[in-house]
Amino acid sequence: MLAPAPRDPRPTVPADAEALPDMTRAYLESLQLLERMHRLMLDLVKDEFERPRHGDLTPVQAMILYNMGEAEVSAGELRSRGMYQGSNVSYNLKKLVAMGYVHHERCDLDRRSVKVRLTPEGQAMREMVRQLFIRHAEGLAMSGVLEDPPLPQVNLQCRRIERFWGDQIRYIY
Repeated sequence: MLAPAPRDPRPTVPADAEALPDMTRAYLESLQLLERMHRLMLDLVKDEFERPRHGDLTPVQAMILYNMGEAEVSAGELRSRGMYQGSNVSYNLKKLVAMGYVHHERCDLDRRSVKVRLTPEGQAMREMVRQLFIRHAEGLAMSGVLEDPPLPQVNLQCRRIERFWGDQIRYIY
């Protein structure tokens, strides 16, 4: 079994949150946890790539490779799939092409559009990230962390929040 998570000395919700309803406080804490978990995940990926001397690849670039998978996609598709902001995708794709991890090709029908796919080197880097995540999943499963509440239930709740946020953005525009 894993040891309980250490208590973070920083408050997990703003000091004035005590007056808020329990569910609101829990939501605010979830937002902070999501942000910290995302940063930790990027740090884990960074550590994984620094060990075998692949320090040229940033964690965000490694996640782009991972999320591209076997598909041939456009930068817009990557933006809609992942956690990437507009110009960052273009910048990172240019870097990935220059490093030889991604092949790009202009679309025949729309010359402004570029399709990208992983090169064999990019596929090898993607596999490194995939193996890292598999090792983590196996370790978490053995520790029992993923059982209470069951991770599929947690994922369902996260998808509902994601859908709510997406609806809020669409409502604004």
